[in-house]
Amino acid sequence: MTTIAATSAPARRRKLVGAGRRQWIGLLYVAPAVALVVVFFIVPLGMTAWMSLHNWPLMGEHYLIGLDNYWAILRDTRFWNALKFTGYYTVIVTIAIFVVAFPLALFIERPRQMTGFYRTSFFMPAVIGFASASLLWSWLLNVDSGLFSPATFELGLTEKKVNLLATFQPAFWSIIAMVVWKVAGFTMIILMTGLQSIPPDLQEAAMIDGAGPLARFRAITLPLMRRTLALALILSVAGSVLAFDQFYIILRGGPRNQTLTAVYWIFNQSFVSFKLGYGAALSMVLLVILVALSLIQLRLLRQPEGID
Repeated sequence: MTTIAATSAPARRRKLVGAGRRQWIGLLYVAPAVALVVVFFIVPLGMTAWMSLHNWPLMGEHYLIGLDNYWAILRDTRFWNALKFTGYYTVIVTIAIFVVAFPLALFIERPRQMTGFYRTSFFMPAVIGFASASLLWSWLLNVDSGLFSPATFELGLTEKKVNLLATFQPAFWSIIAMVVWKVAGFTMIILMTGLQSIPPDLQEAAMIDGAGPLARFRAITLPLMRRTLALALILSVAGSVLAFDQFYIILRGGPRNQTLTAVYWIFNQSFVSFKLGYGAALSMVLLVILVALSLIQLRLLRQPEGID
C-alpha cells in the first residue's frame, strides 16, 4: 500500500503540472485576441464614457461636468429627430434587404448550372466598401453626368432630367436601393448557410406526407433557421442604426436636413462643432439603444426548447 501511494503521488503531481501547462498554453493562444478586444474595444469604450462626463473641446482644457451632457441630450430635438429618421430607415431597409436576400438564398441554395456564377455575382457588391459604393452611386444619381436621370430622359421616360436627390422621397429610396444592392448579397450568404444546414430528410418526409412548398417553408424552414435569421437580423439592424457613409457622401444630410441619421449628428457635434464630450455622450446613448435592440431581437428569435 505504501509503494502504491508513493508511486501515485508523483503521478498526480505530473497530471496537475500537465493540466496547468495546458491552461497556460491555451491562455497564450487567446492572448492576442484578448489584447485586440481590450485595446480596440474596452479601452475606447471606457475613454468614451469618461469623455461623456466632461466638457471636452477639441482645443483647450477639458473639465468634469458630470451628467450635464446627458441632460442636454434630452433637450436636443435635432438628435431625437435624427434618431426617429434612423429608426424609420432601419425598418424600411431591413425589410427590403430580407425581401431581396431570402429569394436569392433559396435560388442559389441547391447546386445547379451556373450556381457558382450566380453566388459570386450576387455577393460581389458586398466586397465593395460603403464609402466606395456611395461614391459610385453619387455619380450614378448625378442629374447631369450620372446614369439614371440622363438615361430616363434620353429614353423618353421623363420630359426633363430629374434630380433624384432634390426632394426627400426619391433621395431616400435611392439610398434604400443602393444599400440593398450593396448588402443583400452578404445577407443572402448568411441565409444560404442556414438553408443548407436543414436536413434534407425532413423536407423529403414532409413532401411524402403531402406538405406543399409554403407549408414546408412555414413548418420546417423558418423554425430551423431561427438562429441564422437572428444573426442576419442583428447584423442588418446594427448596420442600419450606425448608417453614416451613404448619407454623408451622397446626400450630406439633405435635402433640408431630412436625412440626418443619429451617427451623422454625432459626427456633426464631435467634428464640426468640436464638442467631443457631447458627441461621446450621444455615442453612449446610441450604444445603449443598439444593445437593447439586439437583446430584444435575440429574445424574439430565441430557439424554442426541443429544437437544436
